[in-house]
Parts: sequence; structure tokens; C-alpha cells
Amino acid sequence: MSALKRFLPLVDRVLVARAEAATKSKGGILIPEKAQAKMKEGTIVAVGPGARNTTDGKVMPMSLAVGDKVLLPEFGGLKVEIDDKEFSLFKENDILAKLAKE
Repeated sequence: MSALKRFLPLVDRVLVARAEAATKSKGGILIPEKAQAKMKEGTIVAVGPGARNTTDGKVMPMSLAVGDKVLLPEFGGLKVEIDDKEFSLFKENDILAKLAKE
């Protein structure tokens, strides 16, 4: 079993794989690394069970699921390296939007 499948975020945390930055323009010109923009989109890889409600202690279900495409904030998130790949760990309320499937 890979380390990624064994990674289970706690409470209301989500593990996100950021989308790859474009290395070529539409015209085929190579874009240097320093000029590549940090991608603000990603795919949910793992989700926690949800936060506990402060009044009755019940777990509030997550509104995000594995495989969802999301819009990420420009800054923030904890960088996590699993199986030599870089991921970001966010709280569910830090995610800006869930992108609809076309």
C-alpha cells in the first residue's frame, strides 16, 4: 500500500495535489520556471472526517470529497511531501471554491 493511501487528514483538513503549471505557451514557446505562475487549482486527494459541532459534539460532514477540483488561495496551506511528490494540506474553510464538472 502506498504512503498516499495511508495518509488520513484529521478533523476538517484536506490534502490537495496542485495542478501542474504550464511549461509551454499555446504557441509552443517554452516558459522559463521563474515565469511560470503558481497554480491556484488542484484536486482533492484525501479528506478528514469533518469538524465536531461545538454545541452537541456531532461530526459535521465534509462538503468536499476525493477527486473534487477546487480553487485554492494564492498563499497558505502546509506543504507535505509523500512518495517524492509535493501536496498541500488545507483546512476545509480555506478552500475558495469547488469547481463544477463540465
